[in-house]
Amino acid sequence: MTSRQRPEEGRTEHTPAQSTPCRIVICRDCCCGSPKVTGVDHAQQTARLAENAPVRISACLDVCDQANVVVVQPSAAARAAGARPVWLGLVNDPDATEDIAAWVRAGGPGIAPRPDILDLYVFTPPRRAR
Repeated sequence: MTSRQRPEEGRTEHTPAQSTPCRIVICRDCCCGSPKVTGVDHAQQTARLAENAPVRISACLDVCDQANVVVVQPSAAARAAGARPVWLGLVNDPDATEDIAAWVRAGGPGIAPRPDILDLYVFTPPRRAR
C-alpha cells in the first residue's frame, strides 16, 4: 500500500481532475502591469487574485490593446468537460478584480456561471496569442 492509500485513516487517492482548481494567468510585461496603464495598483490586483486561486505571471500575451489582461483557466475537471480559458481584457478597475475573484471562488469556467458584468471584459485573443 502506498502512502497515498491509507484507508485506515479515511483517506482516498485524488486524481488531478478532482484536486486541480481553476487557475489565473496575469499578463505583466510591456503594457499590462506597467505605468502605461495608469490608476491601477497592479501589485494589489495580483495579490487579490492570488488569494482566490493559483496565479501565474506571464510575459507579454501579445494583446497589449487589452491591457490589463487576465486569463481564467478552468479546473482540470471543467476542462475535461469542455470548458475553455476565458480571456478578460481592460481589467483596470478594483470592482472587476473583485468580480473575477468571486467567480473563481465559485469554481470559474465550466463550474460556475460567469457573472454578466464580466461579459464587458471578455474578448477572443488572436490565434497567435492563444
